[in-house]
Amino acid sequence: MTRILTQLGLAAAVAVGCLALPVSHGRAEDPWVTYEGGEGPGKGKHVVLVSGDEEYRSEEALPMLGKILAKHHGFRCTVLFAINPETGEIDPVNVTNIPGLQSLDSADLMIIFTRFRNLPDEQMACIDRYVRSGKPIIGLRTATHAFNIPADRTFSRYSFNSKEWDGGFGRQILGETWISHHGAHNKESTRGVIAPGMENHPIVRGCEDIWGPTDVYTVRLPLPGDSQPLVLGQVLTGMAPEDPPLQGPKNDPMMPVAWTKTYRGENGEVGRVFTTTMGAAVDLKSEGLRRLLVNAAYWCLGLEDQIPPRANVETVGPYDPGYFGFGAFRKGMRPKDYARD
Repeated sequence: MTRILTQLGLAAAVAVGCLALPVSHGRAEDPWVTYEGGEGPGKGKHVVLVSGDEEYRSEEALPMLGKILAKHHGFRCTVLFAINPETGEIDPVNVTNIPGLQSLDSADLMIIFTRFRNLPDEQMACIDRYVRSGKPIIGLRTATHAFNIPADRTFSRYSFNSKEWDGGFGRQILGETWISHHGAHNKESTRGVIAPGMENHPIVRGCEDIWGPTDVYTVRLPLPGDSQPLVLGQVLTGMAPEDPPLQGPKNDPMMPVAWTKTYRGENGEVGRVFTTTMGAAVDLKSEGLRRLLVNAAYWCLGLEDQIPPRANVETVGPYDPGYFGFGAFRKGMRPKDYARD
């Protein structure tokens, strides 16, 4: 499909589908950003990071993660955004447009951080092709409820509340759909605790300190299939990393906040999956959480033997993310604004 799009040219590609190109001030402008990989174990691998949520600033988190994967680890990273087609600006409240999803046709790994998207069929078809291929997937925070698609639509099975595909993309592929908040939202933060027996798993290597201000999500135990919890979410009494754990049933048992899983593509290919219900842009100020995600990218791609004792997760350029909350995203931003270090 990528080769066909190239042959047809950009204007024809829009007509074919999978690409909704916004036009601003009379000229075309790419509604995504790509970071070319340098040297490193990820050289030659293409990671596509799909943002699009109204609350947790995925449009800030994923460019930062993409820069880290590209500069420090060699991956070529393409970051996609929810775009207002009239202005070409990043608009997380627009749930019906994520242009550039055709880049998944050349992706080796998809990292998805969307929330309740209702994308048109031609865009969902790009995601569906990727899932049917059995390639690896990383899901962050609201990716458990990535889609909210009406029952009469072609890809309604992906919806978080699907009955046809129980729990939709979240439950079937990532391991859980939206259930509820377990910790008190914006009152009880999360300390990540390595699950007993998982201390030597390559994904948690060097992840001694994981903390985020977002709350723990509820999941149903046990998680489905071959899901393996790696990190448990200790509910804290407040919004600071030094706050003590909450006493009582919320921490007995603790909910998994990061786990691995596999799924099968349509031809039997087994895809590795890593899911974390942490991951808001402010959560990623935690070095331990950033390292968890970088290590997970290596593991998903079968590169776990190349995970160093402490993967380089230094941010590339300034990183001062917005706090989570509805209506609080930075207005007037365009994908090109995230192309700078």
